[in-house]
Amino acid sequence: MTTGTLMRAEDARGPGELRGSPALAAFLDRLGLGELTGRDTATPLGSNQSVTGTTSSGAKVFVKQLDRQKPDAPQRWARIVGFDEFAAARPVPDLWTPRLLGADEQELLVAFEWLDDAVTGDSLATDDEFTDDLAYRTGRAIGGLHTTSADAAPRPLDTSPPMLPPVTFLDAIPLATYVLSSGAMLDVWRLLQNDADLRAALTGLRRRESTVPAVPAHCDLRLDQLLWQENRLYVCDWEEFRLADPARDVGSFAGEWLYRAVLGIPEASAEREQLSHQDILDRGVSELARLRGRNVAFWAGYREAVGQVGSEVAARATAFAGWHLIDRMIASAEQQPSLDTMNRAAAGIGRTAVLRPEKFARTIGLEG
Repeated sequence: MTTGTLMRAEDARGPGELRGSPALAAFLDRLGLGELTGRDTATPLGSNQSVTGTTSSGAKVFVKQLDRQKPDAPQRWARIVGFDEFAAARPVPDLWTPRLLGADEQELLVAFEWLDDAVTGDSLATDDEFTDDLAYRTGRAIGGLHTTSADAAPRPLDTSPPMLPPVTFLDAIPLATYVLSSGAMLDVWRLLQNDADLRAALTGLRRRESTVPAVPAHCDLRLDQLLWQENRLYVCDWEEFRLADPARDVGSFAGEWLYRAVLGIPEASAEREQLSHQDILDRGVSELARLRGRNVAFWAGYREAVGQVGSEVAARATAFAGWHLIDRMIASAEQQPSLDTMNRAAAGIGRTAVLRPEKFARTIGLEG
């Protein structure tokens, strides 16, 4: 889930600030990795400052610095390191992740092995190359994570509830958010706050998740967090790792394909503008039928790893998938003067999934 969508007020740093910084140089030196001065050095885009490249010692590294202007940055850093310790203590079946080379708590830095020729799941999906087998493997990996005992962790895992959905925002948004919101963002919050049924459903979802046994969970599982390299699927970016409702991870993966079904209607922006709301919904149903197999395969791999999974998990996961569409609408609205038809349609489909998850679960591929 796009946790950054509610925190843009604190995103103030310019691109490339980490590259060439004394903190980066000192960090790499302490790790014995040498200097990052190769021609392949680059600064990927993202919510945090990061740099990739080959060091003078020949090590391929990806270094990220958590944005200290965000109040939860220390917690995010701790979750990244905590996951590495957790996975090292008891390796999770079928789950691969880039090797952590080192971490600096004071500077909020983490260095990973750089998989320079890996392809993101998001890119594979865009090229229609994210196969059912990859979805099945993802399900197996996440199922393995959910069934690994938290007792294996060297230190207690984070038990704080995830930020999203932000039910308090459904009553009133903070003044800082209001001041920095685009016209489209204000339209979004107006729609959500005036929808009594959706507000009740999201509040109920948060209440239900607090009553189920929590498991080690990624809590931000998106296609761009998956890397494919040399016949191995890696799961990355563990800033939100904690004990949580397993339905969150299942719902995030399912929600990615649900969102893609809407996003692909059609790809040409000029044609999109000519479509009515009903046209978008009709094409979305057709596209969802085509992509549904990814969720079916993921769900099969997940249940194979976990064992018996109750229908209530599928229902909660479907509701989280619906929220995923609404969250994507919020993210898309951040830079828009007004809310477009595509985002309204996506939110409408998401709303249906949140309100009637038991009926919608089969539709998106999470059958009992």
